[in-house]
Amino acid sequence: MSDVIIRATAANAQVRAFAATTRELVEFARCAHGTSPVVTAGLGRLLTAGAMMGSMLKGEKDVLTLQMKGDGPVKGYTVTADSSANVKGYALVPDVYLPPNAAGKLDVGGSIGYGTLSVIKDMGLKEPYVGQTVLQTGEVGDDLTYYFATSEQIPSSVGLGVLMNKNNTVKCAGGFIVQLMPFAGEEVVAKLEENLSNITSVTQILEQGHTPQEMLGMLLDGLDMQIVDEIPTAFVCNCDKHRIEKAIISIGEKEIKEMIEEGETIEVNCHFCNSKYAFTVDELKALLRKSKS
Repeated sequence: MSDVIIRATAANAQVRAFAATTRELVEFARCAHGTSPVVTAGLGRLLTAGAMMGSMLKGEKDVLTLQMKGDGPVKGYTVTADSSANVKGYALVPDVYLPPNAAGKLDVGGSIGYGTLSVIKDMGLKEPYVGQTVLQTGEVGDDLTYYFATSEQIPSSVGLGVLMNKNNTVKCAGGFIVQLMPFAGEEVVAKLEENLSNITSVTQILEQGHTPQEMLGMLLDGLDMQIVDEIPTAFVCNCDKHRIEKAIISIGEKEIKEMIEEGETIEVNCHFCNSKYAFTVDELKALLRKSKS
């Protein structure tokens, strides 16, 4: 199944919900960054959430950034997404290995440790919106649930999951976000809570072959669900050599001169997709001339 996000409403728009399957984009990230299983799970969950939250943005040029920073061995994750649900991201330390947690699962929370979650929305205004909360568990879903409740005052439930094969490739990945509107009635809230209590895990639902539509059907059972939209999602990085050239120019003449004096071709990696760009001494000299103009 190709990666996709399904958007729905229920109970006469008292509830809005998103469900996604993201195996391909999480596997792309794993290959690009060479992530260990626990980092694949953590980054994959945040990429999945970023894609769904990106699809909530209204403006065509709006950009969302999610950052988790902690005192654990992975140190942090950064994910960005746009309103078309194109998403990209990386882990600061991609090759962390930890024993399973008490539940026998990949210890995503232990890998990030204690820290903060930041949500940055650049909507073309003078200043971006920045919301920051303390990490609750580091398991990503719990942390975003807490963020929505405290920073945006939207009662929400966020479920995210990544399941690995024995050869450490991604078997399945996906998630959901369910949100109550301010006018939601008590009966709707009670029914939604009942439905959520019956959900075991995202990965179990996906491993059983269920689609995002079917996942929403479970979450919104008995609430007159209406599918609103189906949006493809993918790992998309907009880096290219021209962008990297501008980044090199921005570091200043002194640093570029030092690179030239070393007399060797340099290689620059994109943080987000790990693409490599080589610059010869002659190309660096051309960039030095541009930096002076």
